[in-house]
Amino acid sequence: QHALRAKVRITRSFRKSKIEQTIVLRAGSARIDFETKVDWQERHRFLKAAFPVSMRSEQATYDIQFGHVHRPTHDNTSWDLARFEVCAHKWADLSEGGPAESGGYGVALLNDCKYGHDIRDNVMRLSLLRGPIEPDPEADRGEHTFTYSLYPHPGDFREGRVIEEAYNLNVPLVVKEFRPSADGRQECLPHGSKSWLSVDVPGIVIDTVKVAEDGDGIIVRLYEAYGARRDAKLTVGLPASRMTE
Repeated sequence: QHALRAKVRITRSFRKSKIEQTIVLRAGSARIDFETKVDWQERHRFLKAAFPVSMRSEQATYDIQFGHVHRPTHDNTSWDLARFEVCAHKWADLSEGGPAESGGYGVALLNDCKYGHDIRDNVMRLSLLRGPIEPDPEADRGEHTFTYSLYPHPGDFREGRVIEEAYNLNVPLVVKEFRPSADGRQECLPHGSKSWLSVDVPGIVIDTVKVAEDGDGIIVRLYEAYGARRDAKLTVGLPASRMTE
């Protein structure tokens, strides 16, 4: 328990397996985290997290590399039935209505390392662990640690900033505390804020910053995440003599 964070710990046993979850609520955030530790010892079993939500939509949205795809939430055709799961990266979203001001609302299911999703009608599910015996009879057996989150939001995934929240889960803010050094002098930090790279419009994601393979320069990879045509300005706080697209 903390002024800015509350936790509830739940321990469950299932056959030969044990599941320990810490449900985390943070002040000022609509995100509910499920920090999970599992000792998985099952065969011929499939572990999923399921969330029935009060949403109705004919399609759901799934995160893929540098974009997203839409898939139906019903089994209207044999093609729909065959897509019993959708492979997605950091999030899946079910939204209804329009913008928030007209009553639009949605729920996203975020994760930090699980990629099998299925959303049917109003039930959102995330595949966590399997227990197959072929081709590896020991598949998934042992200890696992992962986190998934339920994130309700206004509007659709764009207006609800689902992409940003998924990045917050997968690449959390690192906080470092500075203490006086051994000689008694206080380590100093510059006043104010500093950003090495920033963009001026939402929906443009700075995905990668890396040293060039030949060691000469820095590569910055950006992508447009909303599926729209837009202009953006990249502000660079690094020392640079020139930039090349």
